[in-house]
Amino acid sequence: MPSSTYTTLPADTNQALGLAQYAIDFMSDDSPNSGQPDASVLERINLFHTDACLCGVSAIALGTNAPVLLRQEALEYRTPASGFGTLRGVPWASGCVRSGVPIFGSSVDVAVEKAIVANCAAVREWDSNGTNFGYNPTLGHTAGEFGHNDFYSVAVAAAQLRGKSGAYALKGMILLDEIRGRLAEVFSLKSYKIDHVVHGAIGSAATFGAMMGATAEQIESAIGMVVAHYIPFRAIRAGKQLSDSKGASAAISTEAAILSVKRSMAGFLGPRDIFRNPEAIFRLFEGPGQLFRKVESAGTGIPTAREGKAYASPFELVLARTGDDFAVMGMHFKLGLYEHQSAGALQGLINLINAHPHLLDGQSGDRIAKIVVRAYEPAFGIIGDPAKRDPKTRQSADHSMLYLVCSKLRKALELHSASKKPLGWKELMLLPYDFEAKDLKDPLTRSLMEKMSFEHGGPEYDAKYPDGIPTSMVITDDAGNSYDSGLVMYPGGHARNHMGPDKIDLKDVLTHKFECLGSLAVDDAKGLVKRLSNLEKKSPKDVAGLYDFPLTVKAKFE
Repeated sequence: MPSSTYTTLPADTNQALGLAQYAIDFMSDDSPNSGQPDASVLERINLFHTDACLCGVSAIALGTNAPVLLRQEALEYRTPASGFGTLRGVPWASGCVRSGVPIFGSSVDVAVEKAIVANCAAVREWDSNGTNFGYNPTLGHTAGEFGHNDFYSVAVAAAQLRGKSGAYALKGMILLDEIRGRLAEVFSLKSYKIDHVVHGAIGSAATFGAMMGATAEQIESAIGMVVAHYIPFRAIRAGKQLSDSKGASAAISTEAAILSVKRSMAGFLGPRDIFRNPEAIFRLFEGPGQLFRKVESAGTGIPTAREGKAYASPFELVLARTGDDFAVMGMHFKLGLYEHQSAGALQGLINLINAHPHLLDGQSGDRIAKIVVRAYEPAFGIIGDPAKRDPKTRQSADHSMLYLVCSKLRKALELHSASKKPLGWKELMLLPYDFEAKDLKDPLTRSLMEKMSFEHGGPEYDAKYPDGIPTSMVITDDAGNSYDSGLVMYPGGHARNHMGPDKIDLKDVLTHKFECLGSLAVDDAKGLVKRLSNLEKKSPKDVAGLYDFPLTVKAKFE
C-alpha cells in the first residue's frame, strides 16, 4: 500500500459515528488525526475541481434544461446579503459569516442547498467529469461501484458560509471523495438497483457537517436521515431514452444531504448507527459481515453469534488521513463527452487510425468495411443496449458505444486531409456540439454505425475489470485486411494510464478540454481556468467570490 496513515472503521462498530468523527478530525488543524494529504493529492483534486466547474458552466451557458431550471429555482430562495459580518439567529449556522452562497456565475446568495443542487446538476449534465470504479485490490475491496466527482460545490459552499480559505475548501473536497470513494470499494449499490449517488450523499453529509462545525452525533444523525429517507433507485436511468433525472440524481441526493445536516444541527434526531441497522440498505441486502456469521461455538462446529458480534455492517472501512493513498488518486478523467466505459474503445480507435492512416483516405469512410468492438460487462450492458443503436437524445448518445466511436471516427475523417500530425485525444475530443440534434442524425456517423458491431468479450475481458477498461477493436478495410488494436486496459484519462503503452500527457489534454469548455461560457477561457485552479492559494475573499464571473445563458441546447 502507498505511504499513508489510515483510520479503520471495523464492521462491528458504529461506522456512521466513526465516519463523523473521522471527518471532524480530518478537517481539524488541532487533532492528531488531522488530514494531511501529500502535494500530489492536492494537485489531483485541483484538476478534478477545475474539470467539474468547467463542465458545469458550459452546460449552463448552452442552456441545458435541468441546470437552467434548477438555477432559476435557486434564485427563488435568496437569502439576505451578509458579506463578512456575523450571521446570528440561525440554529444550524452559528459559525457562518453569510446566510447563503451563490450559484455559478452569480454574486446573489441563495439557500445553500439550492445553490448546491443547481451547481451539482450543472457539473453532471454533460457526464464529462471524473469517475471512480470502486477498486482497491490491496485491501481486497473491489465492489466496483461507479461514482463521479460531482460534489465539490458542497465543500466550496461550506467554506463560503464560514469565510474560510481555498485550502479549507480543497481539504473538504479530498475528504468527500475519500468517503464516497471508499464506500464504492466495499458496497455495490448497482447490484441492488440503487443509484450510485447514495455514496456521494453520505460523503456530502459527513463533509458538510464537519466543515460547518457539527458534532459527531449530529453528523451521524444526518447520515442516518440520508440513508433512511432518501434512497434513489436506478429507475432514474432506465428506459430507452434518458431523462433529466439521470443527470440531476447526484444533485438531488446532495440537496437532501445538506438539508439533513441543517436539520440535525438545528436539533432534529435522525436514525443512529445506520450502517448496522438491519432494515437499512446495507444489511437489508447483504446482512452482517461474513466474519461475524462464521463464529462457532467452541468444540461443536455449530455456527452461532457471539454477543454483539452479529450486529455488524457487511464491510470494513479504511480511510486515509495522510500521505498519497487517497481515493481521488484512483479516479479517472474523461477526455471529452462520453460514458467512461467507452474509453478503451476510443483509445483503440485512436491507436488504429494513427497506425493505419489509409483507413481515413477519401474522408468518406468507404475504406472501412467493418468495425468490431469487444468489451467487458458492465460496459456491454450499459452502452451496448440495442436501444442505443438509434439514440435520439444527447443523454442516450453519450451512452451509446456505437455513436461515440463513430462520432470520433467522423471527426478523424473530416480532419485527415487537413492534418499532417497524429490525431489524438485533443484533436478528436468529443464536445457538446458533437451531440446536437443535427449531429445525432449526421449521415456519415450513421453510415459508420451501420458498419459497427459491439460484442461482449466474455470472461477473459470481465476478469480484467475494474482494474482496467479491457476493450479491443478490429477494423477491416475495403480490401479485406483486418487491423487489431489488441487489448486496451488503461486508456487516456484512466488513473493507471501512466502504467500502460497508451500513456498521454494528461495535463496537456485537460488544458485543451478546460479551454474548449470554458470558451463556450466566457470570453476569457484561460482566465476562468486560472480563477478556478490552485485553490490552496485562494484567500477567504477569493473563495467568497470564486463563482462570481459573467455567465450568459444562450439559446437552449438542441
